[in-house]
Amino acid sequence: MAEQRMYVRTPEFARYAARIRHVTDLTSRLNVLPFADEDGRAALFAEIFGRPLPDNVTIYPPFFTEYGLGTEFAEQVFVNQGCTFMDEGGIRLGKGVMIGPKANLITGGHPVVLAERREFIVTAPIVLEENVWLGAASTVLPGVTIGRNSVVGAGTVVSRDVPPDTLVTGPTAVVRKRLN
Repeated sequence: MAEQRMYVRTPEFARYAARIRHVTDLTSRLNVLPFADEDGRAALFAEIFGRPLPDNVTIYPPFFTEYGLGTEFAEQVFVNQGCTFMDEGGIRLGKGVMIGPKANLITGGHPVVLAERREFIVTAPIVLEENVWLGAASTVLPGVTIGRNSVVGAGTVVSRDVPPDTLVTGPTAVVRKRLN
């Protein structure tokens, strides 16, 4: 999956920045709603993601995203409290994905080269295939695909693809064992 670059001094970036401001307002409203206000949450999620969520997708607030339009949900996705989706590069969540509290899916960043760092945004998509489970406070970085049925342990930082049926743990996502 190819990395995309966006120069910050363009009309495209200005539209992106305006969307960030709008979605930040929407998520701040979402995160103070009474939990019992299911209709209010559904309406805000539909505006944040640009379409209604599937009926069997659950997202518990607080929830944070900067763009919203880059996230795709399959059926039976569960997102626990305090998660952050930085989704300008695209996030695809497969059927049955479970995401633990305070997990982070980060599709964007900046170039490493100092002269380019403030001039560009770089993004790459994240894909969580079916039945992936992300543990609490895990972080998935740009361009990563996590294969079906895999488990990412709590606190793990995933910077490389994870094969299907695999458990990864630790700060560098070390493969501890193959599942099945």
